[in-house]
Amino acid sequence: MKKSVEELVQSGKLTRMQLLELIKKESSQVSIQDIMRATSFLTEDAKYMPAGYREDYIQHFSKAFFGRIADLKKDEGHYQGGVDAIRLQAFLDVLERQRSEAKSEDELCFLKIARVIAIYTTFIREEPVHPVGTKFPGGFTLRYEGGKYLCPVKDHQLKNPSALCRFCVSVQDKSVE
Repeated sequence: MKKSVEELVQSGKLTRMQLLELIKKESSQVSIQDIMRATSFLTEDAKYMPAGYREDYIQHFSKAFFGRIADLKKDEGHYQGGVDAIRLQAFLDVLERQRSEAKSEDELCFLKIARVIAIYTTFIREEPVHPVGTKFPGGFTLRYEGGKYLCPVKDHQLKNPSALCRFCVSVQDKSVE
């Protein structure tokens, strides 16, 4: 058995279940202190947002961190099919670039958790990186409608080299263009 996601990707042959097993191991390395530090990073990162939006943003993401890690740890689902190794490698490259540019230990904790959650949601569950209900500036939210995840900012983030949006299963919410 491969010991890391990177080793699994290098093998070129990976299933969603193999990836789930490795990500579960990574999630066991996330402590409550990591979550607290990640929340501290979110708070600092959001300090220039409007107050009402900032509070919702921090609360929503902190809750998502707890919830998604808990969901992952207890996930007994069976996910069929393989994972596109080239796409996953590109995803990991973005995460590694973010990690190399981190400015604090709190940000590294945030990125550690974001890595686990984003791989889990994107490549195993095939859900958006941001949870349904996530609010974005302008009062828009990520929503699920007609069998699709509709994101109000997807198209605007596709050119951002640090954004994971190009890997996300959501589509641009056409009502927000």
